[in-house]
Amino acid sequence: MDATITAPTSLYLSKPTAGSAADLAKRGQIAKTAQDFEASFIAAMLKPMFDSLPTDGPFGGGQAEGMWRSFLTDAIGKQIAKSGGVGVADSVQREMLKLQGLSSEGNVHGA
Repeated sequence: MDATITAPTSLYLSKPTAGSAADLAKRGQIAKTAQDFEASFIAAMLKPMFDSLPTDGPFGGGQAEGMWRSFLTDAIGKQIAKSGGVGVADSVQREMLKLQGLSSEGNVHGA
C-alpha cells in the first residue's frame, strides 16, 4: 500500500511576491495590535473588580499590594486575550484591515 502524501499544486504555482510578503507582515502586525488592544480593554474592565478588594488583614499586602494591582490586571488581560479573548480583537482587526485596504480573508487572528 502506497501512503504518499502530496501537496496541492497551487502551492507550487503561486510564488510569493514582495507585495504579498508585505501584506502578510502588515496582517501579522495588525493582528498583534488588535490583540494588544483587547488585552488593554480586558485589563480596564478588571480594574474596578480588583479595586474593591481590601488590602488589609492577615494576608493582605497593604500599600504594596495596591501598587502592584495594575501589573496584575495587565498580566491577566494579556493572558485572557492570548487565550482567545472576548471577541474585541476580531472586530478591531477587521476594521484595521478595512482601513488598510486589505480584505479580511486569510485573517491571521481568525475573524
